[in-house]
Amino acid sequence: MSLEKSKSLEAGLQSIALDAEEPPKLKKLSFRQKAKIILTDITVEPIMICYVLPSVMASIATQNLTLEKACRVNLRFPEDVCDALSIRNESYPGYKESEEAVQRLSAYVAIFKNVIQSALPSALLLFLGSWSDRHKRRKPCIINPVLGDIAMILCFALCTYFFYELPMELNAISESLPPALTGGWFAMFMGTFTYISGVTSEETRTIRIGAVNMFMNVSLCVGIALSGVCYEKLGFYGVYALALAIYSVGLVYGIFFVKDIDEIERERGVVVENRKGNGKSFLKDFFDTKYVVETFRVAFKKGERNRRARVCMIMILVMVIIGPMHGEMNVYYYFVRYKYGWDSIDYSIFSTFQFVTHTIGTLFSLAFFTNFLKVDDAILGIISNSSKILAAFIYAFAPTPLIFYAGAVAEMLNGTSFIAMRAIVSKLVPPEELGQINSLFGVAEAIVPLVYGPLYSKIYAATIEFFPGAFFLAGGILTTPSIFVFFWLYLEHKKDRNAEILQKSQEEKPLKGEKETNVDNA
Repeated sequence: MSLEKSKSLEAGLQSIALDAEEPPKLKKLSFRQKAKIILTDITVEPIMICYVLPSVMASIATQNLTLEKACRVNLRFPEDVCDALSIRNESYPGYKESEEAVQRLSAYVAIFKNVIQSALPSALLLFLGSWSDRHKRRKPCIINPVLGDIAMILCFALCTYFFYELPMELNAISESLPPALTGGWFAMFMGTFTYISGVTSEETRTIRIGAVNMFMNVSLCVGIALSGVCYEKLGFYGVYALALAIYSVGLVYGIFFVKDIDEIERERGVVVENRKGNGKSFLKDFFDTKYVVETFRVAFKKGERNRRARVCMIMILVMVIIGPMHGEMNVYYYFVRYKYGWDSIDYSIFSTFQFVTHTIGTLFSLAFFTNFLKVDDAILGIISNSSKILAAFIYAFAPTPLIFYAGAVAEMLNGTSFIAMRAIVSKLVPPEELGQINSLFGVAEAIVPLVYGPLYSKIYAATIEFFPGAFFLAGGILTTPSIFVFFWLYLEHKKDRNAEILQKSQEEKPLKGEKETNVDNA
């Protein structure tokens, strides 16, 4: 249920599409022929749409439910005070102090929520990816997150129905525990892309990945745009009922209309070994630690071009880039509500604007810096994170909403840092090891909110009275090390190029000598 996923997932999808080289046959197809391939070969895309759209759409309603519970249930403020906070009546006596108390409590509860959301998926992903690869079972990775979110929505409905009986802490448990136990966003997208890779040919894979990219972006954008409007017009019950209906459509479609990889291979007559886990029980087979050890061994083994050091540095990049993003979004809505008096619709409009500018900036960076100027991937990362640091200062000190919107424009190049990271990794390790490396990065991304979420919540709760934008400054400062890491990677890439030039020149010298000898003999 997090808006912060939009940046990392969108950039990740674009990087996958960027890395997938289009076969020559595919380049000759017209747009109409490509569209026909997409529409006739659709498999798991509708499940992903029915997962992303309601998840993002219900996010603002959930944040408001937490604030309402904090005010009316946990703090037990009078009804007229909480009503004033709900409608942003800043002229009400004691409005500022009451809003600060409510947001401070909500921020502290978010710490506990982040621990659950991060710890469980990070442990689960280490085993899930390996189990899925061994047994060619992708549907559980895709279906289970939908079931987790359905359970979450039902819990929210209960929290709303028993509004005064259940405290806000139960909101946090409802939002974090069911998705965490089923893998959440991480499992959904891991399953989606491994499924598509398994059912497509090389000729159509690029089109299918591009289609997923398109569906993902549209779902995110529509979900963000509808989040505030749906909450204001439909209320808690309306939003959750609509989300439940969309999730249910995706679940029914996935169960009855999508065949798993092993089913497809069985129909083709392909025999796959190890389907029964070598006689082990499901739990012993799933939680077999030897496959986890193998993942770490492959990821951190020594290799040419200073491989181990580079992998470690990229792991640091994952943390210092993705961490601040997760931390900021933990209190983003609270900040704009407190600083500018925004309601849900104002916030959804800004989030949509931010998402669109971010997408435009990413496409511009790929077209101009990567395709036209041919800049190094590490330089692309430096440009991207410089954009993030500049925006952090604008956000922190923006006195008006207009200046705050300017921060979104300044941040529009930020998405390419994810693409730069993945591109560097894809060129560093062989293709057969890329899956294990990416699964480890997925675990690192899942762990990051465990640190940054509580940190940002504490910063916001401690500074809300005198400098509510302090957490943006923290984000800029914590992102700064990535500039130095990308610069180090650039120097390493420069060494690689110099070594290649030297090796090429040494290989050409004997050939040149042979030609001169032949001329003399002639």
